[in-house]
Amino acid sequence: MSRRPARSLLPLLRRRGLHESTTRWSFTSVSVPHDAISSTSFPWPPHSLPPTLPPPDPAGTRWSASWSPASPPLSPFTAAQLRAAVSSIAASLLALPGPDPDPAPDLHAHSFPTLLAVSPLASLELLSLLRPKPLLGLAVFSFRRALSPAPALGEFALAISLASRARDPDAAASLFADATAAHSPDQALYNALMAAYMHNGLLDNCLMTFRALESDRRCGPPNVDSYNILISLFGRSLLVDHMEATLGSLDASGHPRTIGTYNAIIAGYVTAWMSDKMEAVFQEMLSGHVAPDATTHLLMLRGYGHAGMIYKMEQAYEHAYKYAGKVDIVHIRTMLCAYCKFDHVDRIQKIEELLQRLGPDDYRPWLHVLLIRVYAQEGLVEGMELRIAEALEHNVIVTTAKVMRSVISSYFQCDAVDKLAHFVRQAEEAGWKLCRSLYHCKMVMYGKHNRLEEMHRVLDEMECSKFGRTKKTFWIMYKAYVSCGRRTEANTILGMIWKHGFGLPRSVSVQ
Repeated sequence: MSRRPARSLLPLLRRRGLHESTTRWSFTSVSVPHDAISSTSFPWPPHSLPPTLPPPDPAGTRWSASWSPASPPLSPFTAAQLRAAVSSIAASLLALPGPDPDPAPDLHAHSFPTLLAVSPLASLELLSLLRPKPLLGLAVFSFRRALSPAPALGEFALAISLASRARDPDAAASLFADATAAHSPDQALYNALMAAYMHNGLLDNCLMTFRALESDRRCGPPNVDSYNILISLFGRSLLVDHMEATLGSLDASGHPRTIGTYNAIIAGYVTAWMSDKMEAVFQEMLSGHVAPDATTHLLMLRGYGHAGMIYKMEQAYEHAYKYAGKVDIVHIRTMLCAYCKFDHVDRIQKIEELLQRLGPDDYRPWLHVLLIRVYAQEGLVEGMELRIAEALEHNVIVTTAKVMRSVISSYFQCDAVDKLAHFVRQAEEAGWKLCRSLYHCKMVMYGKHNRLEEMHRVLDEMECSKFGRTKKTFWIMYKAYVSCGRRTEANTILGMIWKHGFGLPRSVSVQ
């Protein structure tokens, strides 16, 4: 689940040769980036923190002067002012309270209609900056549609992308229909709708849209982005054979593989836990003409973490940190999970270092249960009890017997019978997974310390928890009495064993 902030659309337009101040071009040819064909292989969440708004561009060559291709470009000063004005509008809108605010007053207050008349690219940039709040972005686009000039294909594509992030595929389909009714569709528009279906898990709809793109004579054949969306779709659906077949179709089409292609393939193998194929694709990237990016290394981090390849996971972490300057909390949790599940040198120290990166809102019950177990396995009773106390504070209910047995073993190795008894009471009150081993361990430790009355009381606790007495229960009591030299009670226990039909070993005789 890789997350990244919304980025400015304009650098992408410059890279694709669609925004040069010295060249006159038609606005309808703008290609809009989609969620599905970016370098990341994870769906962006519907809501995330607002992005850092870009500063005004001193160069001032980023904006087209007006809608008409025949118009001259704006002066550098005017272009910088226009970009700063759009950033100011975005900041004001993102600060609006409530889940579904009305953007119209702020848009009027910041003279958005006037900015739109100066350059329709103001709408594109504003919608791009509003991606962290897709419902707000859709409301802005609805307001913008009532203004002149009419929205271009690029704006519709961005609006479809916002509907995708809002998890509203019906709205995306409606916007697509409106766009095709007003304009001749292009590949970017189809790709935006495919991405919306892909992110919402609508496999059949996504495939139908791809076939419609293939048969639509008004635009060119599917491009590499179209195939990347299909690859990501099949990878998410664990349809590895279809994913690989789509990759073959991409190669046959003559389109070169992009970083998005490789990231989608690697993500598919990571989802399917196919670490061998994942690494093979990564090595192919290293030996080819497409260099891995931060997202690639984060995907490899996940794959290595799932496979328990700790050393390679740490290498992927270093590479991702080098590229991006940070690693998000989702992948920090992935590393913590790997350290908890797989033994590794100095894993507790590394776990402690990663835990310092988590904030109060990053608490996850499943991860905390893993931490309880790993501290128990390492025999670190204080750390284990600290995690247990935090879990109880957050009302976490442990339902895994393996975790409970690890805690029992930790207390047994430290010969801490009173701490074990306290833990059992806490587990009973909190509704944690109880097992007979909890009570048997208490009996063994009480017997070891000649605390026979307390050992007998454990039998009542077992009955309250609906655990019947087994042969092992009586055998623990027998050994406790023998070790204390109390043969009469020991023989009584042997009689109870006979009474319950368990039988006695040949080495045991009544004295």
